[in-house]
Amino acid sequence: MNEWPFAVFITNCRGWWLPLSSIVKKDPFTNMANFNGKNILIIGGSSGIGRELAGLLLQAGAGVTTASRSQPADLGNAAYLPLDVEQPVGEALSSLPETLHGLVYCPGTINLRPFNRLTEGDFLKDFRINVLGAVNVIQACLPRLKQSQGAGVVLFSTVAARLGLNFHTSIATAKSALEGLAVSLAAELSTSRIRVNVIAPSLTDTPLAKLLLSSDEKREASNKRHPLGRVGTPADIAAAAAFLLSDEASWITGQVLGIDGGLSNLKPL
Repeated sequence: MNEWPFAVFITNCRGWWLPLSSIVKKDPFTNMANFNGKNILIIGGSSGIGRELAGLLLQAGAGVTTASRSQPADLGNAAYLPLDVEQPVGEALSSLPETLHGLVYCPGTINLRPFNRLTEGDFLKDFRINVLGAVNVIQACLPRLKQSQGAGVVLFSTVAARLGLNFHTSIATAKSALEGLAVSLAAELSTSRIRVNVIAPSLTDTPLAKLLLSSDEKREASNKRHPLGRVGTPADIAAAAAFLLSDEASWITGQVLGIDGGLSNLKPL
């Protein structure tokens, strides 16, 4: 990045004036998170947020392994493991490094229907992918996470778990369960210095959401629903996930972080 175009000074606790450029590095992400020597597993890293996060972590020096049904393209040195989270995962993850410093579980569903058209099978499928899949992966990875003495786990919920939205009963039920899992795990695993946090996005421009953004009219309507005037991007969410995995978030656990363009809390006039 270029040098600062102007001089900015701040004062420290002794009253000395220092240029901001001497404190903040030119590359803010490098300043925020250095992942050199750290092993990160991303479940569902073939597209969307997981794919974006994998690229971001590789740039920051991490050893990245993605596990999904299809192999992501153009991820350089990232390792890949074939994985279907609806199947037993233990053997599929047996070749991971002995120590994991981070685990990110990205698989999700968008099953939006009126309540009276949802079947028990719909609810069970959403629960299997969003909750039981995460449970099985975390259990399989737990010994490796404990080895790091400071691992971070990041799960993904939805704004709909806390904000009532039409046609979201099945996914909101599953993601609410995931949030409960996360805060309980955060308490239980804190003695092993494993942090567990959740990101709850609103609508994000990923392959999973393509039907909701399939026309200019749908995209414009979705943009207008958000106080900041647009839907999310994979980069928006990946940056937050990278932070929660980093040493800079070492005192953050058991939190649900809303990255939703203001949808969950704001109602501008």
